[in-house]
Amino acid sequence: MATSVPLGTAATYGVLANTAVTNTGPTVVNGDLGVSPAGAVTGFPPGTVTGTIHVNDAAAAQAQADLLVGYANALSQPVTGTVATELGGTTLTPGVYNSLSGTFSLNGTLTLDAQGNPNAVFIFKMTTTLITGAAGNVNLINQAKSANVFWQVGSSATLGAGSTIRGSILAFTSITATAGAIVDGRLLALGAAVTLDSNAVTVPPLSTCQVVVQPVAGPVVVGQPTPVSAVVTCNGLPVSGASVTFTGGAVPVNATTNAAGIATGSLTFNTAGPATITATVTAAGSGCACTGVVSAPLPITVTPQPSCQVVVQPVVGPVVVGQPTPVSALVTCNGLPVSGASVTFNGGAVPVTVTTNLAGVATGSLTFNTAGTATVTATVTAAGTACSCTGVVSAPITIPITAPTGPLSASPACWRVNLPFPIPHLFVATLKATLTPAQAGVTVTFYVSGLPVGTAVTNASGVATLTNAGLSILQISASSYTAVATVGGSTVQATGSLVPCFPPV
Repeated sequence: MATSVPLGTAATYGVLANTAVTNTGPTVVNGDLGVSPAGAVTGFPPGTVTGTIHVNDAAAAQAQADLLVGYANALSQPVTGTVATELGGTTLTPGVYNSLSGTFSLNGTLTLDAQGNPNAVFIFKMTTTLITGAAGNVNLINQAKSANVFWQVGSSATLGAGSTIRGSILAFTSITATAGAIVDGRLLALGAAVTLDSNAVTVPPLSTCQVVVQPVAGPVVVGQPTPVSAVVTCNGLPVSGASVTFTGGAVPVNATTNAAGIATGSLTFNTAGPATITATVTAAGSGCACTGVVSAPLPITVTPQPSCQVVVQPVVGPVVVGQPTPVSALVTCNGLPVSGASVTFNGGAVPVTVTTNLAGVATGSLTFNTAGTATVTATVTAAGTACSCTGVVSAPITIPITAPTGPLSASPACWRVNLPFPIPHLFVATLKATLTPAQAGVTVTFYVSGLPVGTAVTNASGVATLTNAGLSILQISASSYTAVATVGGSTVQATGSLVPCFPPV
């Protein structure tokens, strides 16, 4: 595939020679005109130049140096097709062409078909001469552009009277344009003179290559790869296959543009704070001289790594040996709750693992086997968030563990005469038992003199109250009652005093 020939500063010159530029008649050069290193310019006026005439100055010297680079580039591009010496009457598509004779002539119309690609490049390579006759003409179709046509001439080029050539002629020796020849391009001679005679030379519009870094989506975080992209265009159209280097991160990254002209890569930033991203085109096979074009810098802000925190919440109520104690912890990422994280509580007889809810709270229970003090910690063992939460451990909390006391106690009670209607029992009493720690819904059975007198169920405070328990004359002679319950699969009981009420009615 043919690629654009880089002309550098020579691109602004309609005419550039080594030894001399001579002119006869009202030639018009739409562009710059120059000679270097030790030549002369004659014939202006009557000829006119719309740009600047450079005679043996630094600008002309640089243009000659850039022309040499361009000539070498055209010379080195591999041939994609060998065609007849006579180009008139043929139609060619983009490519690099030579002939078996090493020369080209043009005595008719040569049609160059870009096939709808405005960046398509045509290069014609000759080891010796290019000669056009009076009927010679180059016709451009399907978005072909004279800016993308190059004639690399190994010796000299001669343009016949009234002929029309399109593209840039890069001649190793000299160029002669006879009367009335029209040039839609450039006449650039490396080794000798350019001779003009009532010609029109028009420099094609310079190709414009642009590289634009696209805005970065989402936060940029220290140490995390950040996707970056840039669009490369030539005269507003996408350039595919261009190599683009992104800089600004810890290490530059290279990427290639796709059919839409977009190059995508990723950069990693090691320091929080402001940063800039730039994209540089390092190679591009298009009608534009894109190599070395740098985008405007894109400023970004790099944020620190997210902070994950796990906090064990204070334990509510007494912690008793052998009894499950509720524990909870809050997991946050930069202050926001983390749901679905696995949290392991340590410090009890056996570690317990639970999952955080939508509020970031994990709740479980630990059992402690020894009285004294204990420390409880919570460790995040897995979390699917932007934070690196896995392995984060909370600060420990210290809690006192108390020895177990009797889980059931019976309150002192008294009996009284069941007035005004001592039926069905002559005597009654109110019996009360308390379950510690409090547990609702436990059935407590009360006995007097070994005989059951009724049952009651503990409330939220763990208290079971049997009101108006009926007693016989034999039972009031007993000095105590017994409360019995089943807690955690074990039977527990307590004894309370039973005395006459005062007054006993």
